[in-house]
Amino acid sequence: MAKIEQISPLAPDVFPDFPEIDGVLLATAATEMKYQGRDDLLCVAFPNGATVAGVLTRSRTSSAPVGLCRSNLATGKKARALLVNAGNANAFTGKAGDAAMTSTVNMLAEEIGCEIDQVYVSSTGVIGEVLDDQKINSHIESLTQNLASGKWFAAAKAILTTDTFAKGAVRTTTIGGMPVTLGGFAKGSGMIAPDMATMLAYIFTDADLPQGILQAILTETADKSFNSITVDSDTSTSDTVLAFATGTTDIGEITNINDPALAEFRAAFLDLSQDLAHQIVRDGEGASKFITVTVTGAEDNRSAKIIAFSIANSPLVKTAIAGEDANWGRIVMAVGKAGEAADRDRIEIVIGGQKVTEQGMAISGYDEDACTAHLKGQDINLAVDVGVGSGVATVWTCDLTHGYIDINADYRS
Repeated sequence: MAKIEQISPLAPDVFPDFPEIDGVLLATAATEMKYQGRDDLLCVAFPNGATVAGVLTRSRTSSAPVGLCRSNLATGKKARALLVNAGNANAFTGKAGDAAMTSTVNMLAEEIGCEIDQVYVSSTGVIGEVLDDQKINSHIESLTQNLASGKWFAAAKAILTTDTFAKGAVRTTTIGGMPVTLGGFAKGSGMIAPDMATMLAYIFTDADLPQGILQAILTETADKSFNSITVDSDTSTSDTVLAFATGTTDIGEITNINDPALAEFRAAFLDLSQDLAHQIVRDGEGASKFITVTVTGAEDNRSAKIIAFSIANSPLVKTAIAGEDANWGRIVMAVGKAGEAADRDRIEIVIGGQKVTEQGMAISGYDEDACTAHLKGQDINLAVDVGVGSGVATVWTCDLTHGYIDINADYRS
């Protein structure tokens, strides 16, 4: 794959310090399936099991691992292990890909002593190449022998492809007064567009939550985080977000997602998920600017989100921002092409806090230099009110530079 020489200019300064999350053990290995000189295989084990929830891509060409995760989630069984490889997506590989995946699952299940439908799998990388299961299987015994707590940074690095930095987030919170921990890591840089998860992301907590509650929290959260980002409007075949709850912290019986005892946990879960989602956008292939697009005044929230993504996915909007050109006419275009209700003569556009249009036209004497100065920064804010209702949505994207072409023109080389 194309080698990225420089870390994204939008990267956070440090990878967070992870506290130990009881019941989670990790190990990594280097298969050299695609990459040389780095770990590209991750095993996470849950010795006492973990409740699991997930959101998965709706792509009609989803990978073999996505199908396995969907099937396992339906059983309601606790997870015992997660296996992730980078460099090969094992997508569009037919029965051969299914067989290769099954081979790795069977071996890992045997090594840790669990049922095969308690093993979750993800693969990321090149589409259309059958997974070399032997390059994975040859490391499974050593992986299980080297499982340990605290290897979060190594785990986050092992799953990267074109990413330029490891992405992690940690939150501490309470449920009914009991302290609980949340930690997660993710990968994603290109082929990022929302459709029930848009990358690989894994979230872990020590809280004792039933599957139905954990699934409800993850589903509501994904809509406001992982499904509210876009880099290039392309939905991957492998998109997977999984949440695991080891249950080592007793929080009492929770039977309703609206239980007041869950309020702080739900807020922390959303905050962590948005943090990971934002890091993915900040590592967008070739990205130099992080863009927040907020749409108000739409018919409803669904309509607002469609309009926001029309703006965020527009190559003309994204390249104008890359070029630091305050060409708000491209935003008008993107609103119009969305196909959602908008009142042409009530649309208001705000760039970096400065209103530039109202009553269907530019504001006389608005300061374009101030808009341009805002676009020269790294964090860009666009706000649009379409003047027809009370719908609101916020999505996040990045600019489109020549770096995106450089990375993807020779992705397989």
